[in-house]
Amino acid sequence: MKLRSLKKWCALAALLCLHPAVGSLYYAGHLADRYYVPADSTLELHCALPVTAAQGGSDAALRLYGIFPIKQVAVEPAEEIRLIPGGAPFGVRMLMDGVMVIGFGTVETPDGSACPALEAGLQEGDVIRCADHVPLAGTAAFREAVARGEPLLLTVERDGTLHELPLTPVFSRSDGWCTGLWVRDSTAGIGTITFYDPETGDFGGLGHPICDPDTGERIPLGHGTADSVTISGAVRGRAGEPGALQGYFAADAPLGTLTGNCESGIFGTLDTPPEGEAVPMAFKQEIRLGDAQILSTVYGTQPQSYDVRITAIDYTDDTRNMILEVTDKDLLALTGGIVQGMSGSPILQDGKLVGAVTHVFVGEPAMGYGIFAETMYGQSRS
Repeated sequence: MKLRSLKKWCALAALLCLHPAVGSLYYAGHLADRYYVPADSTLELHCALPVTAAQGGSDAALRLYGIFPIKQVAVEPAEEIRLIPGGAPFGVRMLMDGVMVIGFGTVETPDGSACPALEAGLQEGDVIRCADHVPLAGTAAFREAVARGEPLLLTVERDGTLHELPLTPVFSRSDGWCTGLWVRDSTAGIGTITFYDPETGDFGGLGHPICDPDTGERIPLGHGTADSVTISGAVRGRAGEPGALQGYFAADAPLGTLTGNCESGIFGTLDTPPEGEAVPMAFKQEIRLGDAQILSTVYGTQPQSYDVRITAIDYTDDTRNMILEVTDKDLLALTGGIVQGMSGSPILQDGKLVGAVTHVFVGEPAMGYGIFAETMYGQSRS
């Protein structure tokens, strides 16, 4: 697998060297269109081939070998951002903003089988926000509205757009008034804290959203808490079988409050600042291929540092920005590589916070994806 990958990159490098026009087109599609640059600094890019940036005002002209035009990019000055790296596990308890449709069933009525929910046009992944313009606080509130046996006007969110759908329950001799809907209003899980911002008290974790296990849709956060967790062990990952951290929620008071379940992670505030010194956050162009470290907790409550290697960087994907390879013998022996629950483990390189672990390669557990810290931090402030 690694030999094939090496041959592919060598062939690509040779092609780009021989044909500068191909190289320019390649980098035009694979380099970002906007960069943040520390004050009093100029834009520098880490690429396989020399790419220069001729900066003028708020723009920079990228050129291959300093000669062949690639494209114009936006450059914005930014102050140094210092964050406390995480690595500690935390529990997520989320109550949705409404109820999510996760499936359908058939209702047996005196007149035969029916499914009013499907007839109304509802779909898996829909989030029902209101019934008759009254916000739904959870599944119990939805059941109470259905139990009245009267037609309902549902306010439904689908793909970010609100729709109004009429739903009329039918009567079942065994179950009373029914709609044929399966719904969910809450979820819980374990992840890893990526960073804490000492200036605001905010934290970010996971590096990806929490999604419903049945529909795959991002769960809309009504309110939730970040809770203390103790990791008791790990199921080792194997090719085709992702591993997982095992742990339990502690009886302590919550660590903090959740404020967002977003594409780049879970965000919230912590009641007590974590231990540790703040380090600079790397902007995406400062990250390089090569050795790095992750902070993760695979037993107990204290994070440990493990060696990884950044093998690829993608500036164009919204969240899967880096490919990581675990090289640490201790971590490979304990977990087989990256396992579920390690999502959010901070990645450090050259003394800077560069990103977070997000996903494992199912077929190769020593490999996984990472997200830029710049992306997570930006979403935490929006």
